[in-house]
Amino acid sequence: MNHFTSVRTVGIPVTDQDRALEFYTETLGFTLVSDAPLPQLGGRWIVVAAPNGGASLALTPGAGPVDTGIRLATPDAAAAHQHLNDEQVNTSELLAWPGVPPMFTFQDPDGNTLYVGQD
Repeated sequence: MNHFTSVRTVGIPVTDQDRALEFYTETLGFTLVSDAPLPQLGGRWIVVAAPNGGASLALTPGAGPVDTGIRLATPDAAAAHQHLNDEQVNTSELLAWPGVPPMFTFQDPDGNTLYVGQD
């Protein structure tokens, strides 16, 4: 019996929700889905999503940094890598091997690691 049908939201701990919201929406181009007070967490329930859908990200109050394990997809890894470098985001080297889609990692302002792979 399968009780679960999808992954809806993945949480990322952030120390400054306003700074994280600005980074994920302005630098990464995500869309704000929800921003509501949530005193139980000591902050707000902020959810952002990529423009083309998929799982969303909750920017939750917490301490990091963590390796999120989150893999973001892009049609052009080299262009995404260049954009993040232009925005002064800490990125790894763009990796590309024959037969393997180009990929790299980057850190958000809290030092949380995310991965990027070309579709």
